[in-house]
Amino acid sequence: MIGYFEPHARKDTIARTEGLETIPRRSIDYRGSFFEEMDTVAILARHPEICVVDEFPHTNVPGSQRLKRWQDVQLLLDSGIDVLTTMNIQHLESLNDQIWQITGIRVRETIPDWVMQQADQVVMVDLTPRALLNRLARGVVYSQERAKKALENFFQESTLVVLREMALRQTAHEVEIRQVDYDQPGFQPQPGFDAEAGQTPSPSDRILILATPEPSSAMLIRRGKRVADYLQADCFAVAVSAESDLRDLSASEREAVEHHLNFARNLHIETRVLQGHDVAKTLVEFAHLNGVTHIFLARPRPSQWPALSARSLVQQVVHLARDMQVTIVADRANRQWPQTA
Repeated sequence: MIGYFEPHARKDTIARTEGLETIPRRSIDYRGSFFEEMDTVAILARHPEICVVDEFPHTNVPGSQRLKRWQDVQLLLDSGIDVLTTMNIQHLESLNDQIWQITGIRVRETIPDWVMQQADQVVMVDLTPRALLNRLARGVVYSQERAKKALENFFQESTLVVLREMALRQTAHEVEIRQVDYDQPGFQPQPGFDAEAGQTPSPSDRILILATPEPSSAMLIRRGKRVADYLQADCFAVAVSAESDLRDLSASEREAVEHHLNFARNLHIETRVLQGHDVAKTLVEFAHLNGVTHIFLARPRPSQWPALSARSLVQQVVHLARDMQVTIVADRANRQWPQTA
């Protein structure tokens, strides 16, 4: 049955639901206006064998029991209901920075990669950019007015070509990690090649990400986690502070670090706060004790006093971690874009 369906007034799509039972939506009052959301309680009570849920990355209206629709889907799965759902490549959390750089739009509705990895099967619904643009122009996807705006912004052919390539690559990766022969006890999936890091995965790989108050930490965490998934590696995100509870930081810095560590935990990354006065030494010592093979750092901001940055944190870590790979990730936050989606 259909748990949630968003047809956008597409007649052909609506026609395809004929014969399927649909669970009525739940109406929620928010600031004097009513919004319709998926009625998870009603679905659980009806308990179908298979439930169709559209727009997987959707953010529920405030006042809902759960923040995200994917969390509602998790509840359905936990109750034994199989779910068929849909999403677009730009809603995958680890690709958020790349999507921003490609499109100039910061996508706000995302799902953690681990949620997608829990799927039993991933299918790409492929369509060439020209075919999609043709559908938009004919008003098949959106109304003519909305389609015109879409064609002027996100839905440009050059953008769609890159997104399609990303979707193909991601689907290939998802298929690869599911190639497990469940009939053979102890069988492990064959690791693939990491196109981003240029390395062949090893079961012994461990990645360490340094979280700081800088906004670039979110980008660094996404990048590190994505590479860890490709390498099938363990992943840590740590902050270094003179006090174990971050009391040596200002209130704003402490809030920023805690926000980044919470973000890492939401992506299923193990987090720690390391106590030490020397950040580089504390970081590398932890790396050695925990068998870390890769350290991810954000590129430092350029200093107007070159002499003062001669022994930057990055240089210190590179000097101390000679038996590890240290990856310096560029921060492109200086590209300011006005749009969000």
